Amino acid sequence: MAPILPHVVIVGGGFAGLWAARALRRAPVRITLVDRGNHHLFQPLLYQVATAGLSAPDIAAPLRQILRRQHNVVVQMATVSRVHADAREIELDHADGPRRLRYDYLLLASGAGHAYFGHDEWAAHAPGLKTLDDALDLRRKLLLAFERAEAATDPDDRDAWLSFAIIGGGPTGVELAGTLAEIARHTLGGEFRNIDPARARVRLIEAGPRVLSSFPEDLSDKARLQLEKLGVEVQTGAAVDEITGEGFRRDGTFVRARTIVWAAGVSASPLGRCLDAPLDRAGRVRVRPDLSVPGHPEVFVAGDLAAIDRADGRPVPGVAPAAKQMGRHVARMIRARIRGQPGEGAPFRYRDFGNLATIGRMAAVVDLGAWRFSGMLAWWFWLVAHLFFLIGFRNRSVVLLNWSVAYWTHQRAARIILGGDDRSDTQ
Repeated sequence: MAPILPHVVIVGGGFAGLWAARALRRAPVRITLVDRGNHHLFQPLLYQVATAGLSAPDIAAPLRQILRRQHNVVVQMATVSRVHADAREIELDHADGPRRLRYDYLLLASGAGHAYFGHDEWAAHAPGLKTLDDALDLRRKLLLAFERAEAATDPDDRDAWLSFAIIGGGPTGVELAGTLAEIARHTLGGEFRNIDPARARVRLIEAGPRVLSSFPEDLSDKARLQLEKLGVEVQTGAAVDEITGEGFRRDGTFVRARTIVWAAGVSASPLGRCLDAPLDRAGRVRVRPDLSVPGHPEVFVAGDLAAIDRADGRPVPGVAPAAKQMGRHVARMIRARIRGQPGEGAPFRYRDFGNLATIGRMAAVVDLGAWRFSGMLAWWFWLVAHLFFLIGFRNRSVVLLNWSVAYWTHQRAARIILGGDDRSDTQ
């Protein structure tokens, strides 16, 4: 009888989970990859779906298709509700009731959600952007704002519908604000009769002193200038105090804005709380240097759910390259455990390849350490880098075609509004 191979359970089909599964392709293990969706999502381009530049299948691929040639992997579409670390089991929520799945090694890479800093009631009025469902809902909300403005008979209501606020000046906020300004000033020109879309006001609000705070200050300043050139009103130095369905309050002043998007904070997956391990303020698990959980060397945490510092004391950022590197490192640690290596394994070393963010058409900033640049060259660098890391030839071809059309025509390929007022957009 063939020996029973160790069972590796991976929770989350994002960058960390998928890269770990692929790195275990030839390992003597059985792998179960569990995700509540059936696809891997290229999150850095999620804002492009939200702003109608790309369709959902352009930045996502079915997990089963990606892993179809890796015969030691089984994919399960399910929601993990709890981790029982002492019993080495996870609990799955299925339509016919809860089930338990036993593991020998576990990787938790279930990502993060939105954090509203104690104001969860704001979520109903200021949606965030973490999933494809979020992007499709937001796309519908953005496009409907112009339709509502076109139909409005009261000038104040029309102005409120043409007022957009992006809360948070990180890469997602900057990319959303710049793209939305481009849509209003270029894409929609000449399509409406009662409004001029170019009159739309796009505000980018950052509580800190500058946007893109993770970038060097000179690039942050250049990003602000490029945003303002696009027509974005950049407001820094104060946080919002209130968000309602009519607008937001900041510095004691209430501003009417019927469309508000949250890009200001993240909260780690609640699964981290099941491990009885130390957490940081965002709910991320403070892992050991080898990414394992204190007291449970067979359990690993990676991606946005893991809190770990670099050698210089700075935290490892919650970006795609870091998640990929963590996934590969966990795969190496599992191989070492199988070989009988006792105790703590080799420490994780994050290799920083730099930061990049796009602001709009022919506008971006890139920080590669010794090399920093912005403008058109940075935009081309950003485009090539994102095309390179997309999974699948079809995805790259379709995205390149859509971006080429958008570049020459200012048109955006996915501006169809589907569903009723209480239904999310579907693709």
